[in-house]
Amino acid sequence: MLQTINKYLVKSSTSFRKFHWTANLKIDQKWRREMRLPTNPNKESPLTCLADFTYMDGRQTPLGKNQKRRLMQQRKFTQYIVKGISEIDFAVERFERLQTEAKQKRAEISDSKLKMKGFKLLQKQKVEDSDNIKE
Repeated sequence: MLQTINKYLVKSSTSFRKFHWTANLKIDQKWRREMRLPTNPNKESPLTCLADFTYMDGRQTPLGKNQKRRLMQQRKFTQYIVKGISEIDFAVERFERLQTEAKQKRAEISDSKLKMKGFKLLQKQKVEDSDNIKE
């Protein structure tokens, strides 16, 4: 358990001002860590996450102020996540498209460089023509 510490921050002519600890620091944090509970019990619990009351006829209860805030925050996070995933997908597709275009361009360049010239070209055309006639 944390020990209570009195620190005097400002000394005025009439009184001393003491430094006060917040309530959640006075809770036994070691026990809360061992039990894997949040450090602030008011942040997430059934009292904060569930509705304050329920209707007997089964109607939905209105959301509380903090529930609405959390819901809007979660929606904003999901929008950021979806936007990020779509940007990553676009980047991956673009990278693959650029790679295939570069590969095709290299193939076109290499095909244009390796052309037969002169006598060898004529011999190749004669061989192809004779193959076509035989078929």
